[in-house]
Amino acid sequence: MLARVPAGWRAIVVDNGSTDGSADIARALGATVVHESRRGFGAACHAGLLAACAELVCFCDCDASMDPGLLAPMAARVAAGEADLLLGRRRPQGRGAWPPHARAGNFALARLLHRRTGLRLHDLGPMRVARRAALLGLELSDRRSGYPLQMVVRAADAGWRVAETDVPYLPRSGKSKVTGTWRGTWRAVRDMRRVLAEPPAARTAQAEGISA
Repeated sequence: MLARVPAGWRAIVVDNGSTDGSADIARALGATVVHESRRGFGAACHAGLLAACAELVCFCDCDASMDPGLLAPMAARVAAGEADLLLGRRRPQGRGAWPPHARAGNFALARLLHRRTGLRLHDLGPMRVARRAALLGLELSDRRSGYPLQMVVRAADAGWRVAETDVPYLPRSGKSKVTGTWRGTWRAVRDMRRVLAEPPAARTAQAEGISA
Protein backbone atom coordinates (compact mmCIF):
# COMPACT_ATOMS: atom_id res chain seq x y z
CA MET A 1 0.00 0.00 0.00
CA LEU A 2 2.74 2.46 0.92
CA ALA A 3 4.52 1.79 -2.35
CA ARG A 4 1.40 3.01 -4.20
CA VAL A 5 1.15 6.33 -2.34
CA PRO A 6 1.77 9.18 -4.83
CA ALA A 7 5.38 10.36 -4.98
CA GLY A 8 6.12 13.29 -2.71
CA TRP A 9 3.13 12.67 -0.46
CA ARG A 10 3.45 12.13 3.30
CA ALA A 11 1.91 8.85 4.38
CA ILE A 12 0.51 8.78 7.91
CA VAL A 13 -0.31 5.37 9.38
CA VAL A 14 -2.26 5.28 12.63
CA ASP A 15 -1.51 2.41 15.00
CA ASN A 16 -4.75 1.79 16.90
CA GLY A 17 -3.55 -1.04 19.09
CA SER A 18 -1.97 -3.32 16.50
CA THR A 19 -0.13 -6.36 17.87
CA ASP A 20 1.31 -7.81 14.66
CA GLY A 21 4.21 -5.42 14.07
CA SER A 22 2.45 -3.42 11.37
CA ALA A 23 3.54 -0.11 12.89
CA ASP A 24 7.21 -1.06 12.76
CA ILE A 25 6.88 -2.20 9.15
CA ALA A 26 5.16 1.04 8.15
CA ARG A 27 7.82 3.12 9.90
CA ALA A 28 10.61 1.18 8.20
CA LEU A 29 8.96 1.88 4.84
CA GLY A 30 9.02 5.63 5.47
CA ALA A 31 5.55 6.32 6.85
CA THR A 32 4.89 8.62 9.77
CA VAL A 33 3.37 6.38 12.45
CA VAL A 34 0.94 7.88 14.94
CA HIS A 35 -0.18 5.90 17.99
CA GLU A 36 -3.78 6.28 19.15
CA SER A 37 -4.66 4.42 22.34
CA ARG A 38 -8.41 5.02 22.13
CA ARG A 39 -9.88 2.16 20.16
CA GLY A 40 -12.26 2.90 17.32
CA PHE A 41 -12.25 3.72 13.61
CA GLY A 42 -13.05 7.36 14.26
CA ALA A 43 -10.33 7.68 16.89
CA ALA A 44 -7.75 6.41 14.40
CA CYS A 45 -8.96 8.62 11.56
CA HIS A 46 -9.03 11.75 13.70
CA ALA A 47 -5.56 11.07 15.07
CA GLY A 48 -4.29 10.99 11.50
CA LEU A 49 -6.12 14.21 10.68
CA LEU A 50 -4.55 15.98 13.67
CA ALA A 51 -1.11 14.70 12.72
CA ALA A 52 -1.39 15.94 9.13
CA CYS A 53 -0.07 19.35 8.14
CA ALA A 54 -0.92 19.56 4.43
CA GLU A 55 -3.71 21.74 3.06
CA LEU A 56 -5.46 18.69 1.60
CA VAL A 57 -5.85 15.44 3.52
CA CYS A 58 -6.85 12.04 2.18
CA PHE A 59 -8.24 8.99 3.95
CA CYS A 60 -7.79 5.43 2.72
CA ASP A 61 -7.98 1.99 4.30
CA CYS A 62 -4.68 0.12 4.43
CA ASP A 63 -6.05 -3.33 3.61
CA ALA A 64 -5.18 -3.34 -0.12
CA SER A 65 -8.85 -3.05 -1.11
CA MET A 66 -8.26 0.35 -2.71
CA ASP A 67 -5.35 1.89 -4.60
CA PRO A 68 -4.00 5.03 -2.88
CA GLY A 69 -2.61 6.11 -6.24
CA LEU A 70 -6.19 7.07 -7.14
CA LEU A 71 -6.09 9.77 -4.48
CA ALA A 72 -3.96 12.03 -6.69
CA PRO A 73 -6.70 12.80 -9.26
CA MET A 74 -9.25 13.04 -6.45
CA ALA A 75 -7.12 15.60 -4.63
CA ALA A 76 -6.69 17.54 -7.86
CA ARG A 77 -10.47 17.86 -8.19
CA VAL A 78 -10.81 19.22 -4.65
CA ALA A 79 -7.89 21.60 -5.21
CA ALA A 80 -9.58 22.83 -8.40
CA GLY A 81 -12.77 23.60 -6.49
CA GLU A 82 -14.96 20.90 -8.06
CA ALA A 83 -15.95 19.61 -4.61
CA ASP A 84 -15.31 20.33 -0.96
CA LEU A 85 -15.52 16.67 0.06
CA LEU A 86 -14.93 13.99 -2.56
CA LEU A 87 -15.74 10.36 -1.75
CA GLY A 88 -14.60 7.25 -3.58
CA ARG A 89 -17.64 5.23 -4.67
CA ARG A 90 -16.58 1.61 -4.39
CA ARG A 91 -17.03 -0.53 -7.49
CA PRO A 92 -16.41 -4.20 -6.57
CA GLN A 93 -13.80 -5.99 -8.66
CA GLY A 94 -13.83 -9.76 -8.28
CA ARG A 95 -15.74 -12.18 -6.11
CA GLY A 96 -15.81 -11.41 -2.41
CA ALA A 97 -14.75 -7.79 -2.76
CA TRP A 98 -17.82 -6.48 -0.96
CA PRO A 99 -19.78 -8.96 1.25
CA PRO A 100 -23.60 -8.82 0.88
CA HIS A 101 -24.17 -7.79 4.51
CA ALA A 102 -21.74 -4.88 4.20
CA ARG A 103 -23.30 -3.75 0.93
CA ALA A 104 -26.80 -3.95 2.42
CA GLY A 105 -25.77 -1.88 5.41
CA ASN A 106 -24.20 0.73 3.17
CA PHE A 107 -27.34 0.92 1.01
CA ALA A 108 -29.55 1.43 4.06
CA LEU A 109 -27.32 4.20 5.38
CA ALA A 110 -27.25 5.97 2.02
CA ARG A 111 -31.06 6.09 2.08
CA LEU A 112 -31.11 7.41 5.64
CA LEU A 113 -28.47 9.98 4.73
CA HIS A 114 -30.63 11.21 1.85
CA ARG A 115 -33.60 11.68 4.17
CA ARG A 116 -31.45 13.56 6.68
CA THR A 117 -29.43 15.79 4.35
CA GLY A 118 -30.84 15.54 0.82
CA LEU A 119 -27.53 14.21 -0.49
CA ARG A 120 -27.86 11.50 -3.13
CA LEU A 121 -24.79 9.35 -2.56
CA HIS A 122 -24.36 5.69 -3.45
CA ASP A 123 -21.55 4.90 -1.04
CA LEU A 124 -20.07 6.08 2.25
CA GLY A 125 -16.70 4.54 1.55
CA PRO A 126 -13.48 5.28 3.44
CA MET A 127 -11.53 6.80 0.53
CA ARG A 128 -12.08 10.56 0.64
CA VAL A 129 -10.39 13.94 0.22
CA ALA A 130 -11.05 17.35 1.79
CA ARG A 131 -9.24 20.42 3.12
CA ARG A 132 -7.72 19.83 6.54
CA ALA A 133 -8.66 23.17 8.13
CA ALA A 134 -12.27 22.83 6.98
CA LEU A 135 -12.52 19.28 8.36
CA LEU A 136 -11.24 20.42 11.73
CA GLY A 137 -13.87 23.16 11.63
CA LEU A 138 -16.61 20.51 11.51
CA GLU A 139 -15.66 19.55 15.07
CA LEU A 140 -16.19 15.84 14.48
CA SER A 141 -16.89 14.10 17.77
CA ASP A 142 -17.65 10.46 16.94
CA ARG A 143 -14.70 8.17 17.60
CA ARG A 144 -16.32 4.90 16.56
CA SER A 145 -17.79 3.67 13.30
CA GLY A 146 -19.98 6.76 12.93
CA TYR A 147 -17.01 9.01 12.14
CA PRO A 148 -17.12 8.78 8.32
CA LEU A 149 -20.88 9.37 8.28
CA GLN A 150 -20.65 12.26 10.72
CA MET A 151 -18.12 13.86 8.41
CA VAL A 152 -20.60 13.75 5.51
CA VAL A 153 -23.59 14.86 7.60
CA ARG A 154 -21.82 17.84 9.10
CA ALA A 155 -20.32 18.76 5.74
CA ALA A 156 -23.84 18.80 4.27
CA ASP A 157 -25.11 20.90 7.18
CA ALA A 158 -22.30 23.36 6.50
CA GLY A 159 -23.27 23.69 2.84
CA TRP A 160 -20.29 21.82 1.44
CA ARG A 161 -20.32 20.45 -2.08
CA VAL A 162 -20.15 16.70 -1.50
CA ALA A 163 -19.50 14.50 -4.52
CA GLU A 164 -18.36 10.97 -5.33
CA THR A 165 -16.25 9.32 -8.00
CA ASP A 166 -15.92 5.65 -8.95
CA VAL A 167 -12.96 3.70 -7.56
CA PRO A 168 -12.19 -0.02 -8.03
CA TYR A 169 -12.76 -2.06 -4.87
CA LEU A 170 -10.77 -5.29 -4.50
CA PRO A 171 -11.01 -8.12 -1.97
CA ARG A 172 -9.22 -6.96 1.16
CA SER A 173 -6.16 -8.58 2.69
CA GLY A 174 -6.97 -9.95 6.14
CA LYS A 175 -10.30 -10.08 7.95
CA SER A 176 -12.25 -6.96 8.90
CA LYS A 177 -13.80 -6.59 12.36
CA VAL A 178 -16.57 -4.54 10.71
CA THR A 179 -17.40 -5.76 7.22
CA GLY A 180 -16.10 -9.25 7.98
CA THR A 181 -19.10 -10.16 10.13
CA TRP A 182 -22.81 -9.43 10.35
CA ARG A 183 -22.33 -8.39 13.99
CA GLY A 184 -19.61 -5.92 13.14
CA THR A 185 -21.59 -4.50 10.23
CA TRP A 186 -24.72 -3.88 12.26
CA ARG A 187 -22.70 -2.44 15.15
CA ALA A 188 -21.39 0.09 12.64
CA VAL A 189 -24.92 0.74 11.38
CA ARG A 190 -26.03 1.36 14.97
CA ASP A 191 -23.24 3.89 15.48
CA MET A 192 -24.17 5.63 12.25
CA ARG A 193 -27.88 5.73 13.07
CA ARG A 194 -26.92 7.58 16.24
CA VAL A 195 -25.08 10.13 14.13
CA LEU A 196 -28.11 10.58 11.88
CA ALA A 197 -30.24 11.27 14.94
CA GLU A 198 -28.15 14.32 15.83
CA PRO A 199 -30.04 17.59 15.19
CA PRO A 200 -28.74 19.73 12.32
CA ALA A 201 -26.19 22.25 13.55
CA ALA A 202 -25.91 25.85 12.41
CA ARG A 203 -22.54 26.04 10.69
CA THR A 204 -22.81 29.21 8.64
CA ALA A 205 -19.26 30.28 9.38
CA GLN A 206 -17.89 26.94 8.20
CA ALA A 207 -19.91 27.14 4.99
CA GLU A 208 -18.54 30.61 4.32
CA GLY A 209 -15.03 29.35 4.96
CA ILE A 210 -15.47 26.60 2.37
CA SER A 211 -16.86 28.87 -0.33
CA ALA A 212 -14.36 31.67 0.16
